[in-house]
Amino acid sequence: MSAAQPIDHNRPPHESFPPDWSYEETVDKVEEIIEQVESGNLELSEIFDQFAIAVEYLHQCETFLSDKKQKMGLLVETLNDRPLEFEF
Repeated sequence: MSAAQPIDHNRPPHESFPPDWSYEETVDKVEEIIEQVESGNLELSEIFDQFAIAVEYLHQCETFLSDKKQKMGLLVETLNDRPLEFEF
């Protein structure tokens, strides 16, 4: 398993992810780590290493979701700021 790609926290959230980053793939990686740890086949030092990687992945997911939630909030505000016109 490769190490987690760090997020550049000095850039705006929408620019901080590598271009090939995927929320779904990152969640899958966390689930793989959980399976490895639960298998009982890892040495204690490997468990700590994998835990650190999983934590970084979860931070990435949290940052991604927080950014998307903020964007959705802004979109909802723009809907509330202008009346909707319906044509029948």
